[in-house]
Amino acid sequence: MPADPFVIRSAQDQLDAHVREIVQWHFSPETGCAFWLDWAKKAGWSPAKEVKCFDDLLRFPHFQDEWLRDLQPDVWVPKAFQGRPYNIFETGGTTGMPKQRIGWNDYKVDYEEFSAKISDSHFPRGAAWLMVGPTGPRRLRLAIEHLANYRGSSCYFVDLDPRWVKKVIGEKKFDVAKAYMEHVVDQAVTILKYRKVSGLFTTPKLLEALGEKTDLWEAGIRGVFCGGTSMSPQYVRFLIEEVLENRIGFYPTYGNTLMGLAASVPLKPEDNFSITYYAPQPRAVLRVVDPKQTNQLKNHGEWGRVELTTLTQEFFMPRFLERDEAIRRPPREPYAWDGVGDVRPFGAMEKQIVEGVY
Repeated sequence: MPADPFVIRSAQDQLDAHVREIVQWHFSPETGCAFWLDWAKKAGWSPAKEVKCFDDLLRFPHFQDEWLRDLQPDVWVPKAFQGRPYNIFETGGTTGMPKQRIGWNDYKVDYEEFSAKISDSHFPRGAAWLMVGPTGPRRLRLAIEHLANYRGSSCYFVDLDPRWVKKVIGEKKFDVAKAYMEHVVDQAVTILKYRKVSGLFTTPKLLEALGEKTDLWEAGIRGVFCGGTSMSPQYVRFLIEEVLENRIGFYPTYGNTLMGLAASVPLKPEDNFSITYYAPQPRAVLRVVDPKQTNQLKNHGEWGRVELTTLTQEFFMPRFLERDEAIRRPPREPYAWDGVGDVRPFGAMEKQIVEGVY
């Protein structure tokens, strides 16, 4: 059911207060980072004094991903965090320098919040997990293990290199990509055969491939936490009804190193298997904007480009244009802010997108 108008207003007030706090933090000489303090000197206005609410962030230009590629990570260290070693997480890329985000505890907070959104019957506390997905320099590896640990569980891992998959698919070496995918899936099947596992994190395509190789319910899986690529309503229905046989809990998520984790609302019959994700406000905000006039929100029910703003003490990233498009969806309990529906690569209807195993 729709969220209560009073609750929506309260959530907006909470967001505005959080924006003021985070902008003050990043633009204060006592706590801010070198990048934003230098930026403010050149901007001709004072965010610390003039930002009073979320809408004031429209005065910022779009955050450029080149800043995360080209600049040394130290420019993003808030003064209050100086001297503390940081994690370095990478996102995206098939060639050249990847985007890098540094951090300390954000990934722990993001995934601890998500823990409350999954059922103990699907992810029993203390029972083991298996992650089949990208590890290495990605935040996801530590985040999934932390989520499992937070719930009293341990986690097995099967690594996946999505950059390699994208590269070979881009070169039309489909047989190599297929062989690599089978290699990854075979490792996961072996873990499920010889170890007791009840929770699974993987990508939709790997989930489908796993379902072809083994009976997930008989293997002990009771819940699947699924992230990665776009999922059409038809594909979601296939995964729920055919792969998971309407017996295993299905939790699609939309997230990345720059945002954290947007959870999906439980599907209802009237959704017709169309997934809607809600950002972890006030720590991150998703807007669906007009691609040609990005200050303008699309109406509810309309397609637009996804814009992300991240608002934590560790990282301030205003108005980053994701490489995704989505339908703007209205607030829906338990969320009192807009959601993004049927997420897919930006321009998916106009051009062919290489998604690999995502």
